[in-house]
Amino acid sequence: MGKIACVFPGQGSQSVGMGQTFWPTEIGRQAYDIAVQTLGADLLRIMREGPAEELQQTVNAQPAILLVSVVAWRHLAAAGVRPNYLAGHSLGEYSAYAAAGSISLEDALRVVRLRGEAMQDACPQGQGMMAAILNLSNAQVEQACLAAAEQGVVAPANYNAPGQVVISGEREAVERAMQAAKELGAKRAIPLAVSGPFHSRLMLPAAQRMSETLAALPWQPPRVPVIANIDAAEVRDSERIVPALIQQISGAVRWEQSMRYLAEQGVDTFIECGPGRVLSGLIRKIVPGAACLQVEDLPSLEKSLSHLA
Repeated sequence: MGKIACVFPGQGSQSVGMGQTFWPTEIGRQAYDIAVQTLGADLLRIMREGPAEELQQTVNAQPAILLVSVVAWRHLAAAGVRPNYLAGHSLGEYSAYAAAGSISLEDALRVVRLRGEAMQDACPQGQGMMAAILNLSNAQVEQACLAAAEQGVVAPANYNAPGQVVISGEREAVERAMQAAKELGAKRAIPLAVSGPFHSRLMLPAAQRMSETLAALPWQPPRVPVIANIDAAEVRDSERIVPALIQQISGAVRWEQSMRYLAEQGVDTFIECGPGRVLSGLIRKIVPGAACLQVEDLPSLEKSLSHLA
């Protein structure tokens, strides 16, 4: 029998109505009450009714996705599923630490709401941007960013999958890097609808703002190893958590490298806990032949459990 990894989605996976089937369950009700006490009933209302534009705002999307992801995980764990590893994409890394018992749900919700505020405030609106570069190697994307360095800050932000790298930085520099990528043979260079240049040096003010808050939390050693975005390496003790999360805000998400590492450790089943199926799509490109399951509501939980059985 191969090994199992549970993975947790990042921003962009949110949708109005997500998580609704979970709330009537005992696990869901407990988490729902914690969320209302921690962040107020407004967030739950936006999750339930929208509008989508409001849910999409970083300060709402981050705690909302984390809440649904942790509840999905708790249902899976209550059914007796014991993964060998946990990993999360960007924001999802916080969900992974909550699942690993390193941080309480209350603290996790509070800290990702602050992370959303800090990231939104770090760079004036319109000055930065992100773009997806398709069908180039990682090295070619890095080369395109170097070619645009004279225009300003630009660097890879997410190594998502083979032939899919997101770049981030100052608008002019990103636009120049997109042009350079096309000259190198990129199939497409697509500007992304995000509210800031995440995972770039422009996020350093957010990292500084977060560092004190993160350092003050009572982190526990993860009960299951968590793969850190920043270096695609295992985190097994609590001392490594805060530096990894601070670096992650202004550093690249090494998702492709993280999933390759898990495959090398013998993981052949990946369970995406939380809204959407973005990570499953990426994993199929990185680890062909891997089983990708989802837990985003009660029906998908049942389906995944019967597959595992």
